[in-house]
Formats: sequence, C-alpha cells, structure tokens
Amino acid sequence: MPDPTWHGHLTSSHLLQYEVWNRLFVRGTSDERERHARHLLGRIQLIDLAPDVLARALKPFPIDVRTLDGLHLATIEYLRDEGENVELATFDARMIAAASAMEIPLYAR
Repeated sequence: MPDPTWHGHLTSSHLLQYEVWNRLFVRGTSDERERHARHLLGRIQLIDLAPDVLARALKPFPIDVRTLDGLHLATIEYLRDEGENVELATFDARMIAAASAMEIPLYAR
C-alpha cells in the first residue's frame, strides 16, 4: 500500500526545491525522475522564506541543528504562529530530536 503521507496537505518552504534538485543531481537524474520531482513539488504548497522566518532562524535552537534544518524548523514555527496545524514529516533523527525539543508534533503514519 502506498504511503499516505504524500496524499495529504503538504507545506514546505521554497528551500525544499533546492534540496530535491540538489539530491537528484548528486545521485543522477533521468527524465522520469525529473517528471516525478516536478509532480511531487507541484503538490506541495511552497512558502517564501519570509523575514520573520529568517529572523527566527538567527536565534538559537534548543539543540544544535544544521543550517538547512534550522530554516525548516523556523518555517514550521512561523506557520504555527500563524495558526496552522503543522506536523513535521521526517526520518532524520537530528530533525526529530530538534522538533521534539521545540514541541513540534511529528507526523506519524
């Protein structure tokens, strides 16, 4: 059965586009992979790295985070401050630890 994660409402910052294409180019791409990436990215609501998001990213996090992870976490905090119900979907143990420390709920499938 396909993972239902990809059938719900998905939101990320435009940073996700960079990350997806960067990984595709590193691992090797094909017309089919590029079509799949465009389709997936087309289903995701991409938001700008607004000044409020960037300002939050400049503040310390409760645990050490990598630069891009900090930008994603700052985006989640921004969305939550705007009243959005946001859960983090990740397999990255460092992101899970940071989200837990920030009381950001994790998506559980």
